[in-house]
Amino acid sequence: MNIVQVSAELAPWSKTGGLGDVCGALPRALVERGHRVVAVAPRYKAYEGAWDTGVRARIHLFGHTHEVGYHHLRRDGVEVLFVDHPSFRRPGIYGDDRGVYGDNLFRFALLARAALEAPLRVPLDGAPLGEDVVFHCNDWHTGLLPAFLEGTYRSAGRYARAPAVLAIHNAGHHGTFDAHEFAGLDLSTRWWPACDMAGRLNCLKAGVVLAAKLVTVSPTYARQLCIDHGHGLEGLFAHRAHDLWGILNGIGEEWNPATDKHLEHRFTVDDLSGKAAQKAALQRELGLPVRPEVPIFGVVARLDHQKGIDLLMGAAPWLLRQEVQLVVLGSGGAEYEDFVRRLGREAPHRARGVVGFSEPLAHRIEAGADVFLMPSRFEPCGLNQLYSMRYGTVPIVHATGGLADTVQTWDPARGEGTGWAFREFNVDALVQAIGFALRTWWDHPDAWRRIQQNGMRREFGWGRAAELYEALYRAAGGS
Repeated sequence: MNIVQVSAELAPWSKTGGLGDVCGALPRALVERGHRVVAVAPRYKAYEGAWDTGVRARIHLFGHTHEVGYHHLRRDGVEVLFVDHPSFRRPGIYGDDRGVYGDNLFRFALLARAALEAPLRVPLDGAPLGEDVVFHCNDWHTGLLPAFLEGTYRSAGRYARAPAVLAIHNAGHHGTFDAHEFAGLDLSTRWWPACDMAGRLNCLKAGVVLAAKLVTVSPTYARQLCIDHGHGLEGLFAHRAHDLWGILNGIGEEWNPATDKHLEHRFTVDDLSGKAAQKAALQRELGLPVRPEVPIFGVVARLDHQKGIDLLMGAAPWLLRQEVQLVVLGSGGAEYEDFVRRLGREAPHRARGVVGFSEPLAHRIEAGADVFLMPSRFEPCGLNQLYSMRYGTVPIVHATGGLADTVQTWDPARGEGTGWAFREFNVDALVQAIGFALRTWWDHPDAWRRIQQNGMRREFGWGRAAELYEALYRAAGGS
């Protein structure tokens, strides 16, 4: 198949979180299965190796005609097209220190239209891709693409059989704007009901209504969208439940403890001596006492309500009275950042907090920690628990979304399990799960090693996910 993936983020070039990682990894896995994949994303800045194709498309939006260009590179078999327009070339992807950009509707509508023009205009290997394609949209930023596909292109006789699939990575973000902005999209008013939610333009709803198929990033989250995690769209998700798939994300080879370029000491499931050395290196890096016998609890997270940081704050006083060390890396809400900064001051020999984000440090925490805490209120899929298991770092998670699908609570009688998943979302449940982990760490080291090995032997690559996405595209009408 010819697959055109469209996204606001595309790692390694642009990324704020898991969306960028997934959109960077899935195309490679699809190429390995024999498909031709074009990944389309904004050109937020000049990217090394990307050359100007010379192709220009003129797109009418919000009362003006705008010219976009296309810069191209090929990486790991994937054709990458960066859409070039002045509105994208800014310091942030969605906003800056002053807040979100006021023209984001225009910017991402332009991305959607430019992506629809690309297969018709941009020559790849000598000729444009043509109309026999599948469009894979991602989150609200591309939610209007199915509306443009139906209302602008199919109505003009183009893309007669090209389906659009919408992937929902986080239904908490809808992309809502004032209703009067709809007039700037150059769509017939017949498409307004698909976009209308409580009198406002809702980009995610447009995609949910008009895409041929929907997919989200775990089976449990797919069910939750229809019940209580749809942020107002539960009824619509339930109505389209027969078109809604749940496919777990994979993780790439950049998260491999045997080859990780960010680690001083590498290791495998059969030889964990490098993990012990990396733990000591992490303790030295952060100025903690080098104590191999004490478990390190790690947290790498966006510091916000979704991630359950309030549960961590509630459990921290009890946790830091135990013989443990706690390391937290993240940024977000002011209250949560203050908590992270206080950790090192209030427990200098047991805790360190780093406000901000560092990809190398995130890798070293995943590798050097013994336990990873992930008490998210909701988590569509989650990647950190997958990284943790691959690195022999035992996850403790709230059993929601993809966390429930991927972390199996340890069963000592059967020797099965990869961590602990607590069901009730409260501090007591988190503390109880930590207590189980500590008891196992101190009293049952052989069981602890078994839990580590169970996790490290799990298969979390992209091969299975790519196979399921292939089936999804065919079900949507791709050929």
